[in-house]
Amino acid sequence: MRAVRERIPVVVQRNSPGRRVAVRSLWTGAELVVTLGVVLLLLVAHQLWWTNRQARDGAERQVRALQRGWEQGPAEAPDTPAPEAGPADEEGQAEGDGAESGRPAPGRTAAPAAPRWDQAYAVLRIPRLGLTAPVAQGISKRGVLDKGYVGHYPRTAQPGQPGNFAVAGHRNTHGEPFRRIDRLRSGDRITVETREAVYTYTVGKTLAQTSASDSGVIAAVPRSNVRTSVGYSAPGYYLTLTTCTPEFTSRYRLIVWGTLTAMRPR
Repeated sequence: MRAVRERIPVVVQRNSPGRRVAVRSLWTGAELVVTLGVVLLLLVAHQLWWTNRQARDGAERQVRALQRGWEQGPAEAPDTPAPEAGPADEEGQAEGDGAESGRPAPGRTAAPAAPRWDQAYAVLRIPRLGLTAPVAQGISKRGVLDKGYVGHYPRTAQPGQPGNFAVAGHRNTHGEPFRRIDRLRSGDRITVETREAVYTYTVGKTLAQTSASDSGVIAAVPRSNVRTSVGYSAPGYYLTLTTCTPEFTSRYRLIVWGTLTAMRPR
């Protein structure tokens, strides 16, 4: 008797056109999400690493160029800068010295000619932070701050002169020279070197947070317009450092004040 063979039916399921479109759309969406993630990571790396490296290298070269120029002798008088207004949109003597007005050391030099716009003309050093940065005229981002420079507020005093030598610097990205100025304490020394002299300022007061529009902090006699109890009340020889706070934002400003305590001609 012949055995009967049974065939097992094979059912072939075909994807409908709608299903194929849905799968293709999901796959394309996943690729776009991955691509977007990679692009965002590259942008973050560019902002947090590359801009810092690029700006720091450029700032270091500028410091060396300034020092070489000073060693070669006096330069021609620079042009008068164009006007620029206001605080950046970003940012007394040591305790026991007995003076709030920041009286200078004897033997001040005559006021040098005003530097050209965006020109680096001084070197700021903060030993406590291991910071050395060029100081340029103006507070524009592209021309000054994004180069890793410290920017001098127009219409404030020049180093070693009566009034308030006020400067701004980035706290994050583009060299971030003022990243750690929140660590400065009363008695810390800050030097500003120019072609004419080296000026030493001593940190006296800090303001952890104030409005970005608080112009009183860079006035000739610096005093906060927001927290009126913080600042100084008598004319003197002041240094003001300003930067953004909290980190990675530009909502508020962090302020460090110092007064002139020594001057050494070059």
